[in-house]
Amino acid sequence: MTDGWANSGLDLHLAIDPRRKTASLEDAVRAAIRDGRLPAGTRLPASRSLARDLGIARNSVAEAYSRLVAEGWLEARVGSGTSVADRSFLPVAEAAPQAERALRLDLRGGIPDVSGFPRTAWAAAVRTALAQAPGAALGYQDLRGAQRAREALAGYLARAMGVWASPDDLVIAPGFGGVLRLVALALVARGARRIAIEEYGHALHREILSDAGLQPVPLPVDGEGAVVDLLDDLDVDGALLTPAHQFPTGVALSAARRTAVVRWCERTGAIVIEDDYDGEFRFDRRAIGALQALAPQQVVYAGTASKALAPAIGLGWGVLPRELMVPVLEQRRLAGAATGAIAELALALFIETGGYDRTVRSSRLRYRARREHVDGVLRQRMPDARLTGMAAGLQSLLELPDGVDEVEVSARAAALGLRIEGLRSYRADAVGAPSAGRRSATFVSHRPAMVVGFGAPPESRFEESVAAMIAAIGAAR
Repeated sequence: MTDGWANSGLDLHLAIDPRRKTASLEDAVRAAIRDGRLPAGTRLPASRSLARDLGIARNSVAEAYSRLVAEGWLEARVGSGTSVADRSFLPVAEAAPQAERALRLDLRGGIPDVSGFPRTAWAAAVRTALAQAPGAALGYQDLRGAQRAREALAGYLARAMGVWASPDDLVIAPGFGGVLRLVALALVARGARRIAIEEYGHALHREILSDAGLQPVPLPVDGEGAVVDLLDDLDVDGALLTPAHQFPTGVALSAARRTAVVRWCERTGAIVIEDDYDGEFRFDRRAIGALQALAPQQVVYAGTASKALAPAIGLGWGVLPRELMVPVLEQRRLAGAATGAIAELALALFIETGGYDRTVRSSRLRYRARREHVDGVLRQRMPDARLTGMAAGLQSLLELPDGVDEVEVSARAAALGLRIEGLRSYRADAVGAPSAGRRSATFVSHRPAMVVGFGAPPESRFEESVAAMIAAIGAAR
């Protein structure tokens, strides 16, 4: 529905969604200010007049005005009404494409729902940690991270994930990417040149490995996870795997393949980096134990607080084989970057007092309910599409009906304001093929599918996002 107002000579058309009147009015006014239709100083209609012209409640207009004033888009003065604020002092940013500006809904995989972040409990942990911290904790720290944080993490990982670890085996870094880069640089320093990666995964992780000097070599993924029996044919020095919940296909590495990859490591001296990005979020049963426990001296276990708490916490950790600790710490020293000791001590306190476990349980229930909602909607409205993979984690694959193209669905979704990505967009290029005479790493054929994330939208927009996805798939038929 598109409405406009005409008041005191001002004539401006605004797109108002009757299902989300206040939010869509805010979006429309911001857009009009950005593109110059509402220049600085323009006086806006009174809330009563605009509500009448648009056919919406006055409270909706007043609420939208109030938020836009708080954000600095508008200014309100007693006796002068509401007008567009002067934003000329702000730096001019490169204009985003219209389609990108309109994407307000998000179902991308691997993104946590930060609206559930325990702000009050975390703030209390930070205050207490700072109050209790000795003077030495405010100085330069051990390159591995604060001792108390490593002790708390070692206990939690052993208890909840089955990791074989002591505080001395742990290194805390800025997120999983920070751990991955340190380990990759350490491997290169030891002479490594090639590393196996799963056929589907994060492009950023492949870039981190490449930038560190390792050539990523794709490994096929099927219903049992990465096809690790091909590792001997790929001439690689290590592997990056997501064994508990393959990203983004959602399958677990089978028991036979877990054993096979450990034997490969022991036989060749290769190192496996185990990315346990969302291992806490298993819905149907207890979480799968860490691969690292089978071979602590061949497997780097890497995790992060980004999924369980929030990316803004900025903490990741690696449990390292003894032979990697010194080269990793040397790379840490050369990087000159460390995580904040206060955040590390707050995390330790949060784990010790049960706050971390409570937050994980709450998030697990929320993501489980969201997955069940998507499954129920599909069964009712689109039975020829289905969710696949384990009942776990932050995303699942949605296999598309016959004849429906991933790229077309993404485009149709973008037109509806939704970000969602197809499985093919996560696929690595088939580089680094085995040399002549070695068995070829034939990639597995996967049905066209969308990666549906359960965490990206806030609670208030999840159902709207799912409805837009269903509409996009229907339009792409």
